Amino acid sequence: MKKVYFMLADGFEETEFTAPWDLLLRAGAEVTVFSVSGNEYVTGAHGLTVKADKSISVPDADCDLIVLPGGGKGTQNLAASEKVASAVRAVYANGGFVAAICAAPTVLASLGLLDGVEAICFPGMEEQLGKAVISKHKVVRSGRIITAAAMGVSLEFGLTLIAALFGSDVAEAVAKQTVIR
Repeated sequence: MKKVYFMLADGFEETEFTAPWDLLLRAGAEVTVFSVSGNEYVTGAHGLTVKADKSISVPDADCDLIVLPGGGKGTQNLAASEKVASAVRAVYANGGFVAAICAAPTVLASLGLLDGVEAICFPGMEEQLGKAVISKHKVVRSGRIITAAAMGVSLEFGLTLIAALFGSDVAEAVAKQTVIR
């Protein structure tokens, strides 16, 4: 079973978490939600409160994909966490996929993971992607790094994560099952 870690920080953009989380579960992934603050509950930008499965102190590199949902304050909180940085680096170094949406790709850029890599983020934040090659696409897979522009492409982002982990046939089956396509 493919293991997926979602890193949630207070202020996360709800749809950027819930849409890919739901789709990954439908694809058969084992999904774990981590609280960056260490609190049991994490509150999104619009007030949705999610009970985390675990605290950030627990993550290791033993997963196939780590996902950073965006949101302005959520991304600031992700960026301020050395534990998030360590988890992202460890998963990537261990051969796993790293994914971020909206403002969260700036966290990957700050870690040097986007240097020379095609990527995208929330419109107007492109300068914060550092040495990334800015894509014209709204969802981009560049090797083991997947980035997306914003909440409006959360479903496509989720399907891209599924395709990376399980293949395009599974992604298309989930898209059909959920009437995305």
